[in-house]
Amino acid sequence: EHYASKGALDIDTLGEKNVVSLVEAGLVSDIADIYGLQYEQLLGLDRFADISARKMIEAIAARRQPELPRFIYGLGIRHVGAQTAIDLAEAFQSINALAAATFEELQEVDGIGMVVAESITAWFADPDNLELLQKFASYSVVPHYQSRAGGALSGKNFAVTGSLESMGRDQAAERIRALGGIFQSSLGKDTSYLVVGANVGAAKLTKAAKYGTTQLTEADFLKLIS
Repeated sequence: EHYASKGALDIDTLGEKNVVSLVEAGLVSDIADIYGLQYEQLLGLDRFADISARKMIEAIAARRQPELPRFIYGLGIRHVGAQTAIDLAEAFQSINALAAATFEELQEVDGIGMVVAESITAWFADPDNLELLQKFASYSVVPHYQSRAGGALSGKNFAVTGSLESMGRDQAAERIRALGGIFQSSLGKDTSYLVVGANVGAAKLTKAAKYGTTQLTEADFLKLIS
């Protein structure tokens, strides 16, 4: 379910109920198994008819060459969130290079401390996880790297407060990251812009003023990412 979520591979039709159905039917035992699903297998399940089965197979096939940051995040490595996955992708540029990275090399990546580096090295040292990566390869799943450096928002840190009318916070975060910016879950001294939506508390605006953070209305933000 995490692998197929919007923040990771964003595979349409693989929501919670369908995932449960596939696991209970014994059709998948790990995340790589979804790439081996067949149309005829899905037709044998209660939740699937012709159209829904075809849609799922097509949606999975469309993610056979996933973006490297999404793939890394989708693996579910402890302490590796969406932004950390992007940082790792920029630093190593392939899943094989990341798998071979030493503890010291990982700590050289901005934002990667001892705890996160230990978690990553432990994940890639696990034989079961190495077997999982081999299974992905056997299904011709090849994550691809495309640098986000040099994007319109490169070098800028964004935080969002309040509710946005045009999109959810996760979607705003993805738009920021796609343009090379960094999405922060909370306002800090290094935040470049605070996007201010509706129903914002005065305390957050006071904090932004204290740090000298540039405040953007939703309309300003939309112009920036368009």
